[in-house]
Amino acid sequence: MRRDYTKQDVMRLVQEEDVEFIRLQFTDIFGNLKNMAITVSQLERALNNECMFDGSSIEGFARIEESDMYLYPDFGTLEVFPWRPQQGKVARLICDVYRPNGEPFEGDPRYILKRAIKEAEDLGYVFDVGPECEFFLFNTDENAMPTTNTNEQAGYFDLGPVDFGENARRDMVLTLEEMGFIVEASHHEVAPAQHEIDFQYDEALATADNIMTFKLAVKTIAKRHGLHATFMPKPKYGVNGSGMHINMSLSKNGKNIFVDEKDKLGLSKEAYYFIGGIMKHMKGMTAITNPLINSYKRLVPGFEAPVYIAWSATNRSPLIRIPATHGKGTRIELRCPDPSANPYLALAVCLKAGLDGIVNKIMPPESVDCNIFEMSDEQKKASGIDEIPGTLIEAIYEMEKDGLIKEVLGEHTFAKYISAKKDEWHRYRSQVTEWEINEYLNKF
Repeated sequence: MRRDYTKQDVMRLVQEEDVEFIRLQFTDIFGNLKNMAITVSQLERALNNECMFDGSSIEGFARIEESDMYLYPDFGTLEVFPWRPQQGKVARLICDVYRPNGEPFEGDPRYILKRAIKEAEDLGYVFDVGPECEFFLFNTDENAMPTTNTNEQAGYFDLGPVDFGENARRDMVLTLEEMGFIVEASHHEVAPAQHEIDFQYDEALATADNIMTFKLAVKTIAKRHGLHATFMPKPKYGVNGSGMHINMSLSKNGKNIFVDEKDKLGLSKEAYYFIGGIMKHMKGMTAITNPLINSYKRLVPGFEAPVYIAWSATNRSPLIRIPATHGKGTRIELRCPDPSANPYLALAVCLKAGLDGIVNKIMPPESVDCNIFEMSDEQKKASGIDEIPGTLIEAIYEMEKDGLIKEVLGEHTFAKYISAKKDEWHRYRSQVTEWEINEYLNKF
């Protein structure tokens, strides 16, 4: 959790806590957490922004001829890992990535989100976000490698002894709280071995940092229980996949500007415009909010995941839901993102799409207050209800057409991301799957 630390505070706390190792963490464009470990003797050098690494070795970062990068620690992100030894403790600092000339590296996802936040601030807004992160806890094999096997058959909101992951989830919650998280709820999800832990909303940058820290803590504690935690969106056929619903609001001078008590839904004009902006850019955003080939195995009718670009305050089938909470808790919930998304990029595109709606006064269509999954194709067409892309390559083609997404990511990241995802798709397309063998080998 973010704290208001100075360089001197970091030096003092590291000494007081008997920290021996510091991990300088950063995130690549695909949402993978990276780190460079230093000993406490190198801390002052790191805090003076003198730690360099080879950017060409990080996927999507830089070419060999421009590969020198520097890590600039964010003092407020200092955290001592509770799961490491109490003698010779390990702490971390989340870092921004800079070029040798002192300019921020344009391919750093944290910088991309900071740039979007600055645009919101210039309009007087603070972007607050609360994520709902789902994950699976699976058994490991005799070599400690992950499987998709589980011995439990628990369902939504079940508890032990049916929920075999309850002890692990409890330890995760306690660990997160020790690290300063305010955990609002944790429960078993719909599918066997599926869990959800929700933590308190915060400003966007802190929330993105928290999501990265959350994933690391969950995976680490699961391993201690002999389990593997995965944020893969759809690891098993025939059961619900894992989502990461994003709850969003904008505040101005400390007040939630999405609130208008005179409106029948309690929503302000800005809230409607924000919804309109998200809906306008949703197809172009999908490759960011749902970045894997596997993401689209979750986004199919019948498993609670939204596929239709619509909004509602009364049911959960559309893409955007307005939760029943009114007043200062008023928010917009985007339900398609999954936990494999890079949180920095996902929040950046959500914010910029919403701001585009506000600046250009984009009103959304009428809300859809019936179950879209039960509507016929003719009814959906008559209501103007469109679908999000059905595969990763469709999402990439839509992303290429959306100028706002290119503006958010910047030319460097936009080009690197699209190139890598097209390569991922072509590698997938060349595979011959077990389904194809079972379906076609005997027939043809």
